[in-house]
Amino acid sequence: MKKIFYILLLITILFSCGSQKKDPSEIVGKTAKIYYDYLLNSDYNAFVDGMNQPESIPNNYREQLVANAKMFIGQQNEDHKGIKKIAVSAAKADTIHNTGDAYLLLTYGDNTTEQVVVPMVKRKGVWYMR
Repeated sequence: MKKIFYILLLITILFSCGSQKKDPSEIVGKTAKIYYDYLLNSDYNAFVDGMNQPESIPNNYREQLVANAKMFIGQQNEDHKGIKKIAVSAAKADTIHNTGDAYLLLTYGDNTTEQVVVPMVKRKGVWYMR
């Protein structure tokens, strides 16, 4: 009898763990952090790919977006000795409208911090920066 009880308990635990859905707010925060990690690691093309834009944009416009990302990092290096760490401090998701906000905490090389809000939108199942 004990053996059957433990087997049923194990099956219940396995099914309950498998049926849990990820919190949309958590996904919004983690996705925004991934995009900003690309920026921090000088992968400007991947950062630009994380922006909500039409399927195809003109090459010169894409080049301008990449140049802007490079300039942003250059400015942070000049003003704050660079960004050293990015962490998610909070996130919200509106699953009805497929929008969300990620609150990222940027820690700079001069030991200052800044919280930035990254507006997000879900399109075709993928979260993008607005």
